[in-house]
Amino acid sequence: MAKMIHTMVRVTNAEQSIKFYHALFNLHEKRRLTFDDFTLIYLGNEDSDFELELTHNHAQKNQYELGNGYGHLAFATPDLNSLHQLAIELGYKPKEIKQFFNHSTLIATFFFITDPDGYDIEVIERSKIYR
Repeated sequence: MAKMIHTMVRVTNAEQSIKFYHALFNLHEKRRLTFDDFTLIYLGNEDSDFELELTHNHAQKNQYELGNGYGHLAFATPDLNSLHQLAIELGYKPKEIKQFFNHSTLIATFFFITDPDGYDIEVIERSKIYR
């Protein structure tokens, strides 16, 4: 069986992205591979083996065009309200907290936030469905 190990996003400012993911999701740098033209930075935390790979192409100065195929990354947290407030305090401008229902059954409580490179991130309160 195959195991999911990471997802990759391209970033224009590696340190700004590391700061964002650490401040909100407690991701820290696990390893860094530096090449002549680009650097790969792997972020993770103790809650999961899954990693976020930041690819920083050294010559890239402009924001990447995300196109219409990208969806979002998702993080689950036990305290959605506190994380939402932290994001506000840090100036990251999260969207409002919402609830998603299937008929009358609550499926998720969540908010979206955008990282420094424009990637959408869904932050979901942990539940029986989202652990």
